[in-house]
Amino acid sequence: MAASVLEQGEDAFRKLFRFYKRRNPPPDFSNVLDFSKPETHFGKVFTTDLSTSAVSDNAAHKCGLHPVRKWKAFSLDGYPGFIFITNPFLPGSQRYWVKQCLKTYTQKPNICNLDMHMPQAETENLWEKSLPGMRLKDSVKRAPKTLLEKLRWVTLGYHYNWDTKTYSADRYTPFPNDLHALSEKVAAVCGFQNFSAEAGILNYYHFDSSLGIHVDESELDHSQPLLSFSFGHSAIFLLGGLSREDPVTPMFMHSGDIIIMSGLSRLVYHAVPQIVMCTNSHPVPQSLAEEFRNENTEDSIVQTVSKDDWKICEEYMRTSRINMTVRQVLKIGTVFPSEASNKRTVKGQSDAYYDDHEENGTSEIKRKKDV
Repeated sequence: MAASVLEQGEDAFRKLFRFYKRRNPPPDFSNVLDFSKPETHFGKVFTTDLSTSAVSDNAAHKCGLHPVRKWKAFSLDGYPGFIFITNPFLPGSQRYWVKQCLKTYTQKPNICNLDMHMPQAETENLWEKSLPGMRLKDSVKRAPKTLLEKLRWVTLGYHYNWDTKTYSADRYTPFPNDLHALSEKVAAVCGFQNFSAEAGILNYYHFDSSLGIHVDESELDHSQPLLSFSFGHSAIFLLGGLSREDPVTPMFMHSGDIIIMSGLSRLVYHAVPQIVMCTNSHPVPQSLAEEFRNENTEDSIVQTVSKDDWKICEEYMRTSRINMTVRQVLKIGTVFPSEASNKRTVKGQSDAYYDDHEENGTSEIKRKKDV
């Protein structure tokens, strides 16, 4: 089967998802867009202007970002509102966000997939409970999986309800200030000055993980963008259209890359069929191998990660990828509708899944699959 960025027909998305999910024999990646090499995609990828005055150099630096004038951003033919930013993070600053996803954001009262199977007392302090096992990884080949390695997703702010496919006022915990600041800055340079980060879904991938075909439309305000941050090994990201019969475009997401989906691209089908291992000699991507040195520690959001903490993070990231998706749920000045009016079927998520993380052919959390 030959992969094509313009493959069409009955459920073209499903066909391409299966093609890129295949491991034996491995798929041909020659048609996968690589935004780190935009010159190879003439006529498909275009440079796009950002609002360089929206975020000062100092404000960007506090979040671990290069000055906006140094960012490289691209648009994609046929996808209005889609912006791809190639790694705007300062050298080593990605480490901070990886550490937050593993050590800080996993803490209660945030919700994770393990809460569905274990008492809350057992899912508290996942980092601390996993330290002994993670430290064994270098010396014990088949060390038992730690709780961190069993983690599949964490929700922040307004907690997404996987059963009803909705958000609600009574399922809320404070959204992390640091991630709010990062998201606010990225949205502002993309033209969304009033973006407010209200909900986040963190996905934790391993080499046998995938993210099923879905549409993110549970939020009540679709005028604001969806932000996606990637850290760790690269992934194949599939971007489709409003219908699963529409053309599908595959692309690489490398560590530090950011995707913004807004406008007509806010409600298109998308998926992640495969995680791609590093092909060089480094156990983690080079951008994670760099150490962050911050001289202005007093007012900076991003802090240097201790050697002890990073040793655990690096061990985890040898076989993993982390993705943070951030969205605004409500229009400014509005509240959730009544429970009765909020019960609705969400296209693309009623039969899709966020956590098709398969191990030995069995999903960690079984959900109805559509691929």
